[in-house]
Amino acid sequence: MRVLLQRVSRASVRVEGATVGSIARGLVVFVGVEEGDEDEDAVWNAAKTAQLRIFPDAAGRMNLDVSDIRGEVLVVSQFTLAASTRRGRRPSFESAAKPERAHQLYERFVTALRERGLAVATGTFRAMMEVELVNDGPVTVLLDPREATTP
Repeated sequence: MRVLLQRVSRASVRVEGATVGSIARGLVVFVGVEEGDEDEDAVWNAAKTAQLRIFPDAAGRMNLDVSDIRGEVLVVSQFTLAASTRRGRRPSFESAAKPERAHQLYERFVTALRERGLAVATGTFRAMMEVELVNDGPVTVLLDPREATTP
């Protein structure tokens, strides 16, 4: 599972011109599910997302997580995160999970965030979406599930 976080001052996602999700200060989280990903991967990434200290404290140091600032989370499915660009000029998406499985793990990720008490908005799975955000910092972090076994 590939998860890309962006610290934002605000963000929204539209489908066919209608806003389906929006947040104020918090995180936009792009989630790409790959073949072989399991429920544990979704839960681990949600915990890491919730606990990652990337918001500034009073001294300006990144010491606060999204719940510390009473922030919100906007989760957007993005299968293109599974792209391989090793060969040729066209990305390969062979490692992307099948849509049914990807949807299950995407929903598990969202549920795990909500179980931690976070306010979570979402895009629409498998829809063509327009995501608008104001990156705060800018701060962008790619989670690496190989970093540790517990968040």
